[in-house]
Amino acid sequence: MRTITYLQAINETLDEALALDEHVFLLGEDIGVYGGGFGATSGLQEKYGKQRVRDTPISESAIAGAAVGAAMTGMRPIMELQFSDFITVAMDQLVNQAAKMHYMYGGKVNVPLVMRTAAGSGTGAAAQHSQSLENWMAHIPGLKVIQPTTAYDAKGLLHAAIKDNNPVMFYEHKLLYKTIGTVPEEPYAIPIGVADVKRAGEDVTIIATGIMVNKALEVAELVKEKGISVEVIDPRTLVPLDKETLLTSVEKTKRVIVVTEAVKNSGFSAELTSVIAESPIGTKLKAPIIRLGGEFVPMPAQKMLESQAIPQVNSLIQAVEQIMTEVEV
Repeated sequence: MRTITYLQAINETLDEALALDEHVFLLGEDIGVYGGGFGATSGLQEKYGKQRVRDTPISESAIAGAAVGAAMTGMRPIMELQFSDFITVAMDQLVNQAAKMHYMYGGKVNVPLVMRTAAGSGTGAAAQHSQSLENWMAHIPGLKVIQPTTAYDAKGLLHAAIKDNNPVMFYEHKLLYKTIGTVPEEPYAIPIGVADVKRAGEDVTIIATGIMVNKALEVAELVKEKGISVEVIDPRTLVPLDKETLLTSVEKTKRVIVVTEAVKNSGFSAELTSVIAESPIGTKLKAPIIRLGGEFVPMPAQKMLESQAIPQVNSLIQAVEQIMTEVEV
């Protein structure tokens, strides 16, 4: 199977979706001639025209409002927000409109839109362009939230999101765009709400989201030399959440570390932790659950400070070593 980048997988999926369904169209700032803030829509306006790949004014509220209205009338808009931080400008349209219309109209209206956005730190883009705010959207009934880590998952889950009749928030980490993976050439969909075991192990489970999946896999390889077998679980979708896969893994290892880049305070890592603690396996763990997340600070622009604000490989290794030495609770 061929290998392509995560960014190429996104671009290819958008291309395929536009070709397969005339109801699909793209809208966002600079997505046309410029090809999007990170190049995800490169070449698509030239291929499909300005009606289906629409450059918009610099107004996230207008982008989201237009997408909601178009979706309610039978179109399948894919809106791009250049940075996930800018979702703050479009919160009313997404949270109070898109998420609630199907319920408030008694099921007579669907809102099949996809919001694509680049999230996360690692580029020195500072506090207003480096946040991980996916937990906000996961808190809202009516929205689905997807956070793919690999190029394969990105293509399959984006296709699934575009076909879904619900509003889907699709988070792409900026540092993942250049990563490479094996991806089929033909269109395919990965079911929304199915977690993936990225690496099987026996001693400790690491549940990681986004860029932290790659760090967890690196840690698993490093601690293998110390005789520790780590299982890495990628939820892939935060809403709906595949609790069964998470709990099956934890029941096997009876030790679990949860790690996200998003700020630890009130973050999605707490939801993942509570799923385990409130389950029957919660009283059978060999050690207390360890939760890692971003520091409770605005994201620094300075590279060294930025790296200290989020979990790194070393902090994950320390967590693994700590949990392996804890006595049974």
